[in-house]
Amino acid sequence: MKIDITTLSEDELIDLHRRIIERLRFLSQTRAHHKMLEFKVGDRVSFRPDDRPALAGVLIKYNKKTVTVLADNGERWNVSPGLLTLAKETKTSDNKRSNVIQMPKR
Repeated sequence: MKIDITTLSEDELIDLHRRIIERLRFLSQTRAHHKMLEFKVGDRVSFRPDDRPALAGVLIKYNKKTVTVLADNGERWNVSPGLLTLAKETKTSDNKRSNVIQMPKR
């Protein structure tokens, strides 16, 4: 479908522009949402911020366009789902305490 914009009035061009922007935002949000569904809250993920080494952490929340990741260093990051990868699980080292509480057997 071709539109000859030379025949449109200023008001029609403004309306067309608004509708194009709305459609582009919708497509962007849809892509982000589909990418977001590849991950779930509690997943261990990694990402590389600009000019910094890669960070790993746990996905703790879905936002409208991003996800919130609690990095291993304690920082919270809002990250585009397209920048995330699933991180490999690491074994708990002897000098780090596990967050798992073992209950005594009865």
